[in-house]
Amino acid sequence: MPKVIGRFSPQIFAIMRIVTGLLFACHGSQKLLNWPPGDMHPRLASLAGVSGVIELVCGLLIAVGFLTGIAAFIASGEMAVAFFIAHFPHGPIPLLNKGELAVVYCFLWLFVAAHGAGIWSIDEAMRKKR
Repeated sequence: MPKVIGRFSPQIFAIMRIVTGLLFACHGSQKLLNWPPGDMHPRLASLAGVSGVIELVCGLLIAVGFLTGIAAFIASGEMAVAFFIAHFPHGPIPLLNKGELAVVYCFLWLFVAAHGAGIWSIDEAMRKKR
């Protein structure tokens, strides 16, 4: 199996980074721009407004692979805070407190921050120019 899939790991990582970055940005665009349509309309100077800005900006930065390590680290921290503020008060088990997505994003972005953007990214293109 490693010979079949393993040789494509840089491409699969890039696709994962792009898709999950765009999905994360959708959470922010829903909060800030009401797209896709949702029921959240937070004020920009609120906790939900700040989280929307982080999700939209960091999600797009991660998706295009620009300042990826910093953006992913910030997004990881935001998801940790979101879990402990919004979900943990309802119990410590993510499946029961509806916080599993926050936990998954937290550790996904922590991994991306440690790994870097990889191929098909602005970071990689800038590194190759040097």
